[in-house]
Amino acid sequence: MRKRGVQMRVENLLQNRVADFITYCKKHKMELDDSFLYDEDLQEFEPNEENPTYIVTTQQGDIVGAVSLMIDDYSKRGRKARFRIFHSEVESLECYSMLMEAILKHTDGLDKVFLFVPFTNKKLEEFINQLKFNVERYSFVLVREDLDVPEFSLPNDYVIQPFQSGRDEEIWCEVRNAGFAKLQGSETPITPEMVQKMMTAEENIEGGSMILYHKSEPVGVIRGADDEYENSRIMEIGPIAIIPAYQGKGLGRILLRAALRFAKEKSYKRTILCVNADNERAKALYIQEGFKQVEAVACYKYDLRK
Repeated sequence: MRKRGVQMRVENLLQNRVADFITYCKKHKMELDDSFLYDEDLQEFEPNEENPTYIVTTQQGDIVGAVSLMIDDYSKRGRKARFRIFHSEVESLECYSMLMEAILKHTDGLDKVFLFVPFTNKKLEEFINQLKFNVERYSFVLVREDLDVPEFSLPNDYVIQPFQSGRDEEIWCEVRNAGFAKLQGSETPITPEMVQKMMTAEENIEGGSMILYHKSEPVGVIRGADDEYENSRIMEIGPIAIIPAYQGKGLGRILLRAALRFAKEKSYKRTILCVNADNERAKALYIQEGFKQVEAVACYKYDLRK
């Protein structure tokens, strides 16, 4: 392939080019869904079976394109994999097609691959439409500024307790999996091992993960984690899950306010969360509680079964 007379090729990312790949990701993260392009995500990145990765290079060795999939155990159980990055500095369908052809060699056992595209990135949207991706759903990013947190009180026989490592992993899974069983994009159940990893991650905040109990039955969970938005510190809220039998009782609002109060106690000036566009009730709740939409993204899927 040539760009203005310059020969280019797609090659498997090797260990000696990982630093260059990371530099490329950081260079373009603001154009993309950057959920897995933060420093803490990239500092331990290794190209392997779980992270198949390809780069487009010029004759001089410069990287001008990259694609990487995340295929961990969770992805395999859900039979779908998410792109960490799918980007080319060469505005050419041929370049994207070459990257796509290379990465599809690693999708045995999967039903689809998907990525989130910001509404503002019309160029990427144009190319992936030409590659026969289809919109699966839309998602919104909402931010709440440093506002007062409304008071809340728990109904009788309800209590909120902080998550305790080594004791509550299975409880967290049960509640989260039941609450998200029909939530598009989150239907695949998580495991206690995944919860343990989440609770020991760098962004975890001690006391930020909470479980709501009715008498002795766990019925809801919420998590606040350290994050960054627009180059400043922010607390991310999520997941927020209530088991089906307890939904519609105002318990989600109580958990949200508990998380907002925790954020204020930890001196966070802003909080951030994501919500699916079709989850209108949840979005309405967040708007009522002071959140404002700041970004919109489309989740595009490529069906591997066709």
